[in-house]
Amino acid sequence: MELNLIKLRDMDLFSPYIVVVAIALYVLLAAVGYAYHIRNLQWASTTTFLYVLWGTLFFIAGALVPKLITRYRAGIKSAFKNRKISEEKNNSWYSKIKILVDERVLLALVLIALFLQGLNLYLLGGLPILSGYIRFNATTDLWRVSYLIFLPALNLLLAKYPRKWYYLLFIAGLGLFAVTGYRTTTIAIILSVFITSYYARRLKTKYILFFILLLAVIGIAVGYIAVITIEWQQWALNPLELLFYRAGFTLMVLDKIVHMPGFTGGELFSQIFSSQHPRVTVGLTALGYKASITSTIFGPAVLDFGALGLAVQMFLLGFILRLMHSTQKIANGAYIALYAVILAHTMIWVETGPTDIIVWTFYALAILSLIIFALHTFRGATSVKS
Repeated sequence: MELNLIKLRDMDLFSPYIVVVAIALYVLLAAVGYAYHIRNLQWASTTTFLYVLWGTLFFIAGALVPKLITRYRAGIKSAFKNRKISEEKNNSWYSKIKILVDERVLLALVLIALFLQGLNLYLLGGLPILSGYIRFNATTDLWRVSYLIFLPALNLLLAKYPRKWYYLLFIAGLGLFAVTGYRTTTIAIILSVFITSYYARRLKTKYILFFILLLAVIGIAVGYIAVITIEWQQWALNPLELLFYRAGFTLMVLDKIVHMPGFTGGELFSQIFSSQHPRVTVGLTALGYKASITSTIFGPAVLDFGALGLAVQMFLLGFILRLMHSTQKIANGAYIALYAVILAHTMIWVETGPTDIIVWTFYALAILSLIIFALHTFRGATSVKS
């Protein structure tokens, strides 16, 4: 047993392939729901599982490409070999934007975000997690701005300046965002901080197990409380049954989508960058009624562009995550935080689908950081080796 725990600590638990594990786990949860016919769930078609496999294989291919390039291209490989780029070097890219990741600036941003979310809850006049009507109006501009600031700023703070008391800010933020009743933000906060701490602090096995337990308990609890407090719905499922049912239902939505590939012709993608709601469009298109419906990480791409669009999306996600994973091992600091944020949300997308402008903003920030890293890495050996 002790040997297994040591191996758990030494493993790289959060390589991009953890997304593949998340996909497999989600399909397994759905299968349990189908097997027990919870609320009359019926098995998804073989076509659906083939689409899941198709998308997963392209994600793996995207994650493999950077590794193959560095393995077989001597010039690129030598540029990175045995190199650790310290963010404190005067000639590093970091020195040019140091103010953006200064400890005082990051701390101020986290406190501002907490204030904005607290103000948002005050203006709502109640706790959204306890009322479906309040929760329906909880995703205000204040909420969006506060979350957009809070998540990267908190993770940057913990990655670069891992003071123990900063975890109190994590707990405060977790509480303020959890009472909105949205599992996505709650799980993203816990999971991203877990990943950041895992790489920045080299967590002991007991803390790894604690975070996993915390993630499971709070995720299930928030989702269950949020559902049973919706005034216009009646649920008789226990928390575990609800977990299996939601996975099965979401995969059932994907089952309907795979039989109408390309139906929306890019409309969902365009709605991500507008004031419209892509998940509502999914509900109207796939199920015929107006509701915010999740369709897995595969659904929106299939509905918009078919199997080819899904292949491109999954390949790019795997490719970007692999680049960020490799870069954070070299550059540390800020890259750990950015990788943690996008990986956490990609794992959540396994259920919800990539339809969030905020998350795409995080991805844009990660891509920008990769461009900066590449420019300063390949600009010349003298600027890197100092």
